[in-house]
Amino acid sequence: QVQLVESGGGLVQAGGSLRLSCAASGRTFSSYTMGWSRQAPGEVREFVAAISWRGGSTYYADSVKGRFTISRDNAKNTVYLQMNSLKPEDTAVYYCALDNVPIVRRNTWTTGTMDYWGKGTLVTVSS
Repeated sequence: QVQLVESGGGLVQAGGSLRLSCAASGRTFSSYTMGWSRQAPGEVREFVAAISWRGGSTYYADSVKGRFTISRDNAKNTVYLQMNSLKPEDTAVYYCALDNVPIVRRNTWTTGTMDYWGKGTLVTVSS
């Protein structure tokens, strides 16, 4: 079984920054893609960003391009999401996810059919 634990959420003013982290543990695989989705109150869960096993390929939702940066440290089994220029519409619970393949499968991430999920961390952006 794989466990994903997110951290780094909180309250920030519009224009501010936060960095989310997600650590994978348990039965981790030899190579896997990691990323983030989010769910705002009353909304469906939506894709945010994903990164390939070696970090050479990244994929972002249009709504966060240029503001968010995803990265990973495989030695720590951890993925990060640096969020800059935050807007009130970024308010959501952010979920870490893992797809058990080394490359980013865009359809998997946009449809939210990844193999494993964390429990989420709340990000609130005040105006």
